[in-house]
Amino acid sequence: MKNLKLIIFSFIVLSAATACKDTKKENETVIETEVEDIEEVVTTPKKLSITLSPKSGSNVEGTVNFSDKNGMVTMVGTVTGLEEGKHAIHIHEKADCSADDGTSSGGHWNPTGQPHGAWGDEAGYHKGDIGNLEANANGRATITKTTDEWCIGCGDETKDILGKAIIVHIGEDDLKTQPTGAAGARIGCAGIIE
Repeated sequence: MKNLKLIIFSFIVLSAATACKDTKKENETVIETEVEDIEEVVTTPKKLSITLSPKSGSNVEGTVNFSDKNGMVTMVGTVTGLEEGKHAIHIHEKADCSADDGTSSGGHWNPTGQPHGAWGDEAGYHKGDIGNLEANANGRATITKTTDEWCIGCGDETKDILGKAIIVHIGEDDLKTQPTGAAGARIGCAGIIE
């Protein structure tokens, strides 16, 4: 009889333990998480530095730096030897500064066939229509521009600035006169060549 009680007791304990274990499994929540590999695209910036040389008998000099990182080009320029006031600055179609008057650089860079205008104007603008920079009383001017409408060496004819020139003009771009903005003589030129 003792053995029977021991067997029944063991059966009850074993049944209770098994029941608790099954209940615990039913109540447990398994949380699965997926971790996606996130690949950050980090590109080494492309950089160019070009030197403005004087044209049309001016004393204009300067440096224009370009950097292209993650689809955005930033241009930072410093120009000296200017008369105080506003002066047009454009990208022209050829990296040729051989002519004394800078005309060897061709016209404004306009790969999309738009009218001349202020950058971002709904009526249109050339990809080379940077605008104006303003010289202080010492003849020094700086300009900074960042855009995704340019690239350095990407091969896209509508965006690639390689093979073009930076031109600084004697006068202010009025942002409307076709096709040049009535900015006058070219007094500084730098070819954008990698």
